[in-house]
Amino acid sequence: MSTSQSALALVADIGGTHIRLAQCRGTTLMAIEKYRCADFSGLPEAIDRYLRSRSLGSIDSACLAVAAPLDSDEIIMTNNEWRFSISAIQQQFELTRVVVVNDFEAIACAIPQLPDSDRWQLGGVEADPSGNIAVLGPGTGLGVKHLIATGKSWKVLAGEGGHVDFAPVDNNDLALWCFLHDRGQPIAMEDILSGRGLVNIYQCIVARKKGQASFDDPETILRQGLSRASSECTEAIYQFMNILGSFAGNLALNLKTTGGVYLCGGVLAELKDLIPATAFRERFEAKGRFRFYVQDIPVFLITAEEPGLLGAAVYFGSTAPTG
Repeated sequence: MSTSQSALALVADIGGTHIRLAQCRGTTLMAIEKYRCADFSGLPEAIDRYLRSRSLGSIDSACLAVAAPLDSDEIIMTNNEWRFSISAIQQQFELTRVVVVNDFEAIACAIPQLPDSDRWQLGGVEADPSGNIAVLGPGTGLGVKHLIATGKSWKVLAGEGGHVDFAPVDNNDLALWCFLHDRGQPIAMEDILSGRGLVNIYQCIVARKKGQASFDDPETILRQGLSRASSECTEAIYQFMNILGSFAGNLALNLKTTGGVYLCGGVLAELKDLIPATAFRERFEAKGRFRFYVQDIPVFLITAEEPGLLGAAVYFGSTAPTG
C-alpha cells in the first residue's frame, strides 16, 4: 500500500468477543467499526472486510491491540480461537510497519489523554496528576495494568494481574470459592470478574438456595438483574461489584495509585447507575490498618466509547521511528 504523507494508520482493538477497527492520523480516530470475532475465521478476514467497506484512503501501517501474551511472531488469543502471524499480516496487507500491543496496555496509554468528560468519579479526592495509576476491566476476561509517571511521559508496567488468585473477603465470597473449588478448577480473579465470572456467581447463588439455574450467559443475567426480574441475578451483580471493589483496592495498595484506579468495559458501563448502591467503595477501602492508605484514592469509570482504539493510536505514535 502507499507510503505517502497522506497515508492512514489502521488501529484495532481485538478482544475475546469483539474486534474494533478504525483509521487514524495521530490520535484522531475515523471510520470506527465493531464486529463479532465469531463472525470471522480469523483476523485477516476481519481486516479485509473492514478495509473493503470503510477504507478512507491508503493504509500504510497498523497498530493491533490484542488480548493475548506477546512473546513471538505468532499471536494466540486468550479468550477466542483466533491466532495469527504478525509478519503474515504485514505481508498480506502490504504494510510498512505493524506494531502489536497488549489490549490493556493500549487502554492504559489512553488514560492520560482522557478529558474529565470521559471519566466518572466514584469516591476519593482529586487525583494526583503525577501519581501512579491502575486500570482494570472485566469483559470476556479481566484486564489489569499499572502506569507510572516517568518525567514527562508514562510507562505501562507489564503483568497479568487478572490471573492472580481469588481471595474471599466475606461469607458470600467464601461460598463462591468453595463452589468453584468443588468443580475442581483453578480459581483466578478472571474466573470471578468477567462475563463467565458473573455466570459463576449467579450459579453459586442459585445453588446455595437449592434452586435450578435458569440462565447461562452474562448478558441475560445483567438484563434480568438490572430489571430486578430475578433476585438471584440482582444478587449476583451486587456480589460482582463488591468483589471488584476489593480487587480494585488491592491494586491501589500494590502501587499507591494516587493518580486513580480506572475501571473500563461494557459490563461496567451498563452498571454505572447501580454502582453507588453496592458496597464497591466500602470494599475498596476495607483494608484494615491500611484503610488510611487507600481511602482518598479516587476511582474513575471510563465513559469514553473506544479507549482501546485511542490507546492503540497513542501507543503507535509513541513508538514511531525517528530520524
